[in-house]
Amino acid sequence: MSGSSLAPEIIPAETYQIDSDDYDSDQERDDLEDDEYDRLVEEAENGYSDEEMHAFTHQLKESGLVNFLREYLSPDETGRSRSLRKLLLGFGIIPPAGLRNSTVPNILLLGFAKVALSRILRRRERLAHLSSLQDALNLLRKSKNIIVLSGAGISTSCGIPDFRSSTGLYAQLQDEGRYELDDPQQMFDIRYFKEKPEVFYSFAKQIYPSNFVPSPCHRWIKMLEDKGVLLRNYTQNIDTLESLAGVTKVLQCHGSFKTASCLRCKTRVPGQTIEPYIMAQKIPFCGTCRQQRDAELEIKRAQKQAKKKSKGKAKASWDDEDEDETGEEDEWGGGEPGIIKPDITFFGQALDSEFDECLFKDREEVDLLVIIGTSLKVAPVSEVLTHIPHSVPQIYINLTPVHHVQPDICLLGDADSIVTYLSSELGWSVPPPAAVVHPPPLAEQSTEIHTNDHGGVVEKEQGNGHGSDVPAAQDDEIKLERATRVSIPPEEAEWISGQGEASHIHLLRRKGDKSPTPTPPPPSLTRYPNIPVLEPSSQSTPEPDLTELKGALAYDDTPAEAVQVGEAEDGYVSDADESASGSEDGDAAERIAKRQRKD
Repeated sequence: MSGSSLAPEIIPAETYQIDSDDYDSDQERDDLEDDEYDRLVEEAENGYSDEEMHAFTHQLKESGLVNFLREYLSPDETGRSRSLRKLLLGFGIIPPAGLRNSTVPNILLLGFAKVALSRILRRRERLAHLSSLQDALNLLRKSKNIIVLSGAGISTSCGIPDFRSSTGLYAQLQDEGRYELDDPQQMFDIRYFKEKPEVFYSFAKQIYPSNFVPSPCHRWIKMLEDKGVLLRNYTQNIDTLESLAGVTKVLQCHGSFKTASCLRCKTRVPGQTIEPYIMAQKIPFCGTCRQQRDAELEIKRAQKQAKKKSKGKAKASWDDEDEDETGEEDEWGGGEPGIIKPDITFFGQALDSEFDECLFKDREEVDLLVIIGTSLKVAPVSEVLTHIPHSVPQIYINLTPVHHVQPDICLLGDADSIVTYLSSELGWSVPPPAAVVHPPPLAEQSTEIHTNDHGGVVEKEQGNGHGSDVPAAQDDEIKLERATRVSIPPEEAEWISGQGEASHIHLLRRKGDKSPTPTPPPPSLTRYPNIPVLEPSSQSTPEPDLTELKGALAYDDTPAEAVQVGEAEDGYVSDADESASGSEDGDAAERIAKRQRKD
C-alpha cells in the first residue's frame, strides 16, 4: 500500500491505547537460523546510519508516535514511502517470523511497529538539569499549560480506599478470601462481571462517591484551573471528586458512577438510578430488557406447550427436560445480560475515544506534567508519560516511589501535605472545602421493583442508604474537618533528599520527628539547603517509612528494560539486548549482532 493511503490509518485511537506489555512475555523467543541472522545483520549494516537513527529517535520522542509515523510514511515526490522494515532493523528490532520476509508491505508491519516503537517511547530519560525541590517550585511558578495526571492516592484522605497499596481494596479482598479469585483485579474484569455481577455489587458501595468531600489535592487542581494554568486533569479515579471540587477541565479516563448503562440494550441512565441497588448490594437489572426477555420466554413456553399436546405425553416429557436444561443454561438467550453497570471502564474494555483525542491535542501545548497519587500500573493512562514530548518536565508526587518510569523530580510523602507545602512556598492559597453534598433522600422502604422512565429498575430502600449510624450533621463535620486538615502543615514540614543519582528524590517529614529507636540516615542522604536531615519516624500519619526512601535511593537511573520480543498475540517483539531500545551508541548491525539468541 502506498504511503498516501497508509498515513490515514495512523490515528490516535489505535495508537495511544496500546499496552505494549501485552506483547511482551518471558516465553521462549524465536530461534533464527544462522543464515537468516547473517542476512539481517547485513541488511542492517546497509540500512540507516547512526546519525539517521539518532535523528529518528529524537523525532519519535518529541513528535510522538502518531506524528512520527505519519511523517515517516508520507510518500515522497515519486509517491513511494520509506520502509518500516528498514526502520525497525535500524532500531535493532527483529520482526516476528510471520512478518520477517523482506517483501512484507508497510501496511502489514504497521501494527507491530506501533508496539515496538511504543516500547522505545517508554524509555524516557530524566532531564538532567532538573532535580531539586526549588526546581519543582520554579516549574510550577512559570508553567502555563499544566497536565495533572491523578490517581486513587488523592482520594484516600477522603475515606475512599485506593486499589494497590498494602491496605487498599485489592489487599482487603485478598485477605477476606470471600471470593474464589485468581487475582483481585477480576473484580473489575468485564468478563467476570458478566458471569458474576453479584461480586462487584457486593463491594461497590465502598467506592461509591456519596457524601465525600474533595481533598486538598482535588482543590489544588481546582486552584490551578482558577489561575488559568491547568491544561487538563486526566484522572484515573471514578469518584468524580474532581468535578465536585469544581474542576471543569477534567477527563475521567476510566469513566465514573455519574451514569450507568444496560449491557444489553445500551440504555444510559443517571447514576443515582442504581444508587439504591449499590447501597443495598443488589444487582440492578434493566426493566425493559427483563420484560422483553420474559415475553420471549413466555412465547417459547407457549410454543412448547402446543407441541406437547400434538406429540403426546411421552414426547412432551422429553421436551420438558430439554426446556428446563436450556432455560438454566441460557437466561438471556445467548446475548449480553440485561444488567445495568456503572459507566466505569473495566479491564477488558477500551477507553472512550475522548482520551485519545484530548491527548493528541494536549501534547502539542503541555509545558509541565504533574503526576499525583498513582502507581502508574494501569495502561493506557500510565502511558501518558511517554506520549507527551520527552522534553516536557515531569513532577511525581506520591506516598511511595515508582521504578518503571523516569520522572524528573520525585516528591514522596502524604500528597495533601506536599501540595499544601508547595502552595505555601509559592504564595498560593488552596480553596477551602465546600459543604457536603448529599444525594436526594430516598423514598420509604418498599420491596416493589418497577420500571422507571429510562427503562431501568429501582428498588427503594429506607434511610440514607449509606449504612452509617452517625447523625448526618456530625458526619458532615467529621468529613469537613478531614478535608481541611493535612498530616503535615507547611510550618511543620522538613525534607530529606537523595544524593548523586537519587538527588531528584525528596521525602517530606514532620519537623523533629523521632523514632523510638533512632537510626542514622543512609550515607546517600544529604541536607537539602537550609533544611536539616531527619532521622526516621514512626509517626502514625500516612507517610512512607525510611525504608521506602532507601529503596528510592537505590533507584536505577538507567533506561528501563530493553525491548523484549517474546511470544504474543500477533507474533513477537524483539530484542533482548539493551541497545534495541534505540540506543544512540553503535550501529544497527551491532545492535542486532548483540541479540541474545538461544543455542
